[in-house]
Amino acid sequence: MSLLADIVVDRRRLRRHLFAWRSICALLLMLLIAIFFGREAVFGRGTYVGLLTIEGIIVNDTGRERELYALLNDSELAALVVYIDSPGGSTAASEALYRVLRAISSEKPVVAVMGSVAASGGYMVSLAAERIFARESSVTGSIGVVLEATNFVELMRMAGIEHEIIRSSPLKAQPNPLEVMSPEAREITQDLVEDVHRMFQKMVADRRGLVGEQLERLTDGRVFTGAGALDNGLIDAIGGTAEARIWLKQTYGISNETAEHEIETGTAGHLSEWLGALFTGGSGLAERLALDGLVSVWQPSVSSAP
Repeated sequence: MSLLADIVVDRRRLRRHLFAWRSICALLLMLLIAIFFGREAVFGRGTYVGLLTIEGIIVNDTGRERELYALLNDSELAALVVYIDSPGGSTAASEALYRVLRAISSEKPVVAVMGSVAASGGYMVSLAAERIFARESSVTGSIGVVLEATNFVELMRMAGIEHEIIRSSPLKAQPNPLEVMSPEAREITQDLVEDVHRMFQKMVADRRGLVGEQLERLTDGRVFTGAGALDNGLIDAIGGTAEARIWLKQTYGISNETAEHEIETGTAGHLSEWLGALFTGGSGLAERLALDGLVSVWQPSVSSAP
């Protein structure tokens, strides 16, 4: 009987030792994860204000959209500050960002802060925010849609190249760089551009409360400084991220001490930076670069002359 009791005691002692070692190993594993992946991977971020940066040419990025929609389920996100420094880009990509930010705005406060440029598609993105800030010298506006079509017909003729197209109907594959656009195709294309422009105008009307002649005047493609945009009701205030945080505190009680975390999204960052450099004249190739489909982008001419 004494031997059996000793065995039971030994097993209990072994279990206690095993539990202790397992606990130590678990703590060490958590410590290693915290060292290599950061404290947030183990303990979570805690309540935070997200900082999302939209820079350069806006292009389609389904990964970015998916990650932004995931913020809807982030209970630790107190608010989102969107910093925009972009001349625009693909109209569809800008619309996609607008839609996802509007969805987030239905659950969390969203504030937009304009950098040097937030024009065309960049302005469309800012419309999703509850409050828009800009610097007095920020460039914004350029509300409109462009579809560019280049043809090489004369160049091909000079090179002695002939091109034939067999199509199912006259408007198929129009516009086409290998032929002159027909009047019918031009009319259809113009209707397409105007249809999307009306969508852009409706966004401005819905989000900024503009109507009638004022809406038509402010959405005719002209650009504004931040100060001019404020005077015309296109933005809400002059300021930057600091002013956005003050507004969040005054309006929603979100303390200025609440931590900020960058929202890392998407896979198109390097591409948009490269395109942005081209469009801002850094490479001299801006006039030869075109985004596919309808674009909402501000493309000022850049001269290399002194």
